[in-house]
Amino acid sequence: MSDDVFTEVNSTADADWLSTGESNQKLSVRDLSKLRWRCRRGLLENDLFIARFFDRHESGLTLGDARALNVLMDLADNDLLDLLLKRKEPEAVITTTEATTEVLGVLKMLQT
Repeated sequence: MSDDVFTEVNSTADADWLSTGESNQKLSVRDLSKLRWRCRRGLLENDLFIARFFDRHESGLTLGDARALNVLMDLADNDLLDLLLKRKEPEAVITTTEATTEVLGVLKMLQT
């Protein structure tokens, strides 16, 4: 199996668990583990924000929160850091179709 096919199969499978279920459904232990893995970043500063987020909010995270966090994890490391440090407004980095109330709520949780 080529690397491109392997990556495509894995990314599709990884996204499947986010596509089903109600937004207010609590995450299972397995889903939390997948989400933590998805949130690993290349910048230590981002990892520190994310680790603190999970320490504070892990037990109450819902599928909607996971979907919102996934949108934020699609950002480049420097764009995410700019949002976390409030150097940029979310509208400047996140496209309008992605800037849902849930995404902005999770961003606020990450910033505090």
